[in-house]
Amino acid sequence: MAAGPQRAGAERDIQFGVLGPLQVNVGSAPIQVGTPKQRAVLAMLVANANRAVSAADLITAIWEGEPPAAARISVSAYVSNLRRLITEAGVDAHAVVATAPNGYRLEITTEQSDLARFATEQQAGINAVAAGRFEAASTHLTTALAQWRGPVLDDLRDFAFTDVLRNELAEDKVVAQTARAHAEIACGRAHTIVRGLESLVGEHPYREPLWAQLMTAYYLTDRQSDALDTYHRLKTTLSDDLGIDPAPALRTLYEQILRQEPLDVQRNAQAAAQTVVAFEPGVTTLISPVTAALRDVHDHLHRLRGSATRIGRSPDNDLVLADDKVSRHHAVINNADTTHIITDLGSANGVHVNGERIRATAELHDGDTLRIGSQVFVFQTSPPTTGAAGGRV
Repeated sequence: MAAGPQRAGAERDIQFGVLGPLQVNVGSAPIQVGTPKQRAVLAMLVANANRAVSAADLITAIWEGEPPAAARISVSAYVSNLRRLITEAGVDAHAVVATAPNGYRLEITTEQSDLARFATEQQAGINAVAAGRFEAASTHLTTALAQWRGPVLDDLRDFAFTDVLRNELAEDKVVAQTARAHAEIACGRAHTIVRGLESLVGEHPYREPLWAQLMTAYYLTDRQSDALDTYHRLKTTLSDDLGIDPAPALRTLYEQILRQEPLDVQRNAQAAAQTVVAFEPGVTTLISPVTAALRDVHDHLHRLRGSATRIGRSPDNDLVLADDKVSRHHAVINNADTTHIITDLGSANGVHVNGERIRATAELHDGDTLRIGSQVFVFQTSPPTTGAAGGRV
């Protein structure tokens, strides 16, 4: 979200939260926002704070392509209800929920949104790691992670737009957790992040940088055997699940630990932080060193998010293909940080890469042509910032 202007006035007393169930407070008093659709309207405004959200976009978010005839009237009523609730809480509602061309805009400061606070502190923390200011980085990143109360908009899972936001912010959270671990290790406090890293590698088994951090943390806390065992666990996981070996950097780290060599953890932390890119002014967007997307024949871009992108005909997939030749759960593309692996999930018609049907798995490279059912895509790495995250074809 874009940072808002710093304003004086009663509207600064109101707080909005989306890093967990939707939350609105004035002082310590919560505001009961109302029905799920009304909460969804507010969630869209918070997620796009200080930017206009058109009524058409709100309608699409709430009804997902099947709006009733009176949808625009309903949206207007939801906004009126929100303004009434905010006014009753003692806040100037029209200064907060402003009318914009063709829609509405939530006008708030960075301090009034947990999402904005998270993004601001996260970026400050990563910048501090890159600059070698590790104590400051740890403070910023700890503050960023403290904004989280649970899964993003956990009370609005029936609305598809929340899935996109939830997945994107889950990625950002892992980036923050990874950067904080680097900072803590660089500050000589590896013991403080061992348990957290153990949980993270369980949640994200193909993220090699997390495994490298866990190996490092074990080694620096006099647990050399655990560090070496961690490498072997990763090697087995990648081989069994994806048919690949760990990246050369992991092998080098393993050999350093085996020889009991000193590790330059501060240089490693700075180098890792410098791979994180913020590419849109006013919006913190953190991408991994290798980002990827599928471009379809209509030139629509489907970004691959997270450690795995599931593809199939069933609506529970990340990329849903309305094609009779596509199996319900057809394939999955795994992000192993340094590469992407596509796996055929036992589909009836197979997965074809560059015209050849794959045997179980295949490593993808920039420019590869994929055919899934009768759908054709081009695999692209480091895609432009335009395009959609997932969707239906």
